Amino acid sequence: MNQAEQSESHGRQAPAITLAEFQELIRRMYLPKDVARGVDGTFMWLIEEVGELASALRRGDQQQQASEFADVLAWLATIANVVGVDLTEAVMAKYGSGCPGCGQFVCVCPDAGKP
Repeated sequence: MNQAEQSESHGRQAPAITLAEFQELIRRMYLPKDVARGVDGTFMWLIEEVGELASALRRGDQQQQASEFADVLAWLATIANVVGVDLTEAVMAKYGSGCPGCGQFVCVCPDAGKP
């Protein structure tokens, strides 16, 4: 996309993307830098973003919260890319058949337990 197209699209909502498409987008944008930073450095960025999300949930407005959710998701995708985990496959393997605890699509696990 050239600069004029980016300017025209700025302000318009982007079309919805799948988790796999998002992970690939993050891979294309950042993978060489992410690999150079490594898992430990990348994990520290994720934790920083989780902290910022916690603050936004306590004191931020919905726009700040949405921005921090996006950052956390991006850094999670980044770490998955660095270690070679396909997030869609991981999510489907763990949650595709229902709750990992009870196996139901509407969880009936006791409130005291996980999840």
